[in-house]
Amino acid sequence: MDDIIIIGGGIAGISVAARLAKSLKVTLLEQEANLGYHASGRSAAVFIKDYGNKTVKALNHASSEYLTSAYGGVLSPRGLLLLGAKGDSNSFIRDSNDLNLDQISIDEARLKFPLLISDTAKYAAYRTDVHDLDTDHLQQIFLKEAREHNTKIEIKAKVLKIVFKSGHFKIITENKEYSAKTIVNAAGAWVDEIANLAGISPLKFTPYRRSIARVPVPTGQDASAWPILLGVNEKWYAKPDAGQLIVSPAEEEPVPAQAAWAEDLTLAEGIDRFQQFVVHPITRITSNWAGLRTFAPDRSLVIGPAKENHNFFWFGGQGGYGFQTAAATSELAKELILNQPTSLPKNIVRALSPNRFI
Repeated sequence: MDDIIIIGGGIAGISVAARLAKSLKVTLLEQEANLGYHASGRSAAVFIKDYGNKTVKALNHASSEYLTSAYGGVLSPRGLLLLGAKGDSNSFIRDSNDLNLDQISIDEARLKFPLLISDTAKYAAYRTDVHDLDTDHLQQIFLKEAREHNTKIEIKAKVLKIVFKSGHFKIITENKEYSAKTIVNAAGAWVDEIANLAGISPLKFTPYRRSIARVPVPTGQDASAWPILLGVNEKWYAKPDAGQLIVSPAEEEPVPAQAAWAEDLTLAEGIDRFQQFVVHPITRITSNWAGLRTFAPDRSLVIGPAKENHNFFWFGGQGGYGFQTAAATSELAKELILNQPTSLPKNIVRALSPNRFI
């Protein structure tokens, strides 16, 4: 019997496995054939300290040192440029303040993004310390740690049934049965489904689809030094990626937990919003995809034991913040499960607890 069964093989499950495996016998179950297949494999790969609500921002800041220095670091400079059009003044000021950006002139903005149309762009703000986040490297760091400490990783292990009896869980998958004292529910968009299987009240998480298109850089320019580009009200964003640009309408379409796909009309809307600020038109899409960003009702992560059964541990609601908060959240999960003092402030721990929904 294991001490811990972790359900979910994205960055959430892998990171907490790495933390716990140093002290406990851990098995990780992933329903797909590959780890990080769903949301973790479809991340925009950005680290912005001041992105998200107050609780998420605290987790970002707490993760910053690890992301910067651990194993040589996983961050590289990028910068963030917020753009607004006529009529966007109030939203522009709100977004600039929320993201802690400095307003700059349109001429300064064009130096950072040479294709900018000054007739459209009326407002611009910038922040230097926004970074690309090497999501694959971070995932491999945690995966290496987990394996070095004998974490057993099972793929194609979709959970069909969970029974709690005599102080431990029996987890039945399509191919095998497992048993453990504690379940860590890191199942992403499926966290409520796993809770239902275990007889735990769901917390009403909602998966939201977000789509991305990869497009050639107009006129074939070198975009490698361009910043992330963001429209006010987060109506679109774009960033350099593998010699091209990725462009997203940044939509939040509530959907059931599923393997997400991008819809042509949604992609076209996002490209059109971006293109209004660009001198040259986008003529084609080279690839596209979509991912699910799963949020709790208050859009903060949920980390802690369930009120009905303290052997069932919630580790969900990462939304779009899974990679940039993983260092801090996995450490907190380890501390709570091992009954250690928590390194995060008590008010943040309370804000993450599932008890807030009681």
